[in-house]
Amino acid sequence: MAPGEAASRDGESSELDVRAHSAPPLAHGSGIVNTARVSVARPRDRHAPALPFTPQQLTRIDDALTLAGRETGVAFSVYLGELGSDTRKRAEELLASLGSAAPESVLVAVSPGARVIELVTGSRVQRRVTDRAARLAVAAMVASFREGDLAGGLVSALRMLADQAGPSRR
Repeated sequence: MAPGEAASRDGESSELDVRAHSAPPLAHGSGIVNTARVSVARPRDRHAPALPFTPQQLTRIDDALTLAGRETGVAFSVYLGELGSDTRKRAEELLASLGSAAPESVLVAVSPGARVIELVTGSRVQRRVTDRAARLAVAAMVASFREGDLAGGLVSALRMLADQAGPSRR
């Protein structure tokens, strides 16, 4: 049986005429394709929310996260969004949500609306990423953020933190 055919009770196949059925009229921009599916063309939503990063920027951030993790054995994470009124507590909750990976992790939490950056390290990473290194990474992010370069600030901070953490000790 070929597409567009239907088998009758006596086993013979006959061409299916989808227009012969009492289907509701098709909307403007739609049609029936050879497989009897309805194909619909809709206008693109021009009011989609603006994303904070372009695909290229997302690639740069992803590459920085991947390389930092490979070089150091530390699981680096970035959170971008609202942190609430107690930003430090929320950042620590986000780190804890990483589960068993949390002790070997570093979380960079940024709340652009509140103009807050929280950098939280797991218990096994604290000696490798010192408070001084964290402050320098935050300063680098702030400088880039002031210039409107959110992605560049995150990438710079991840590179600085990876350099401070040093090579993997595994």
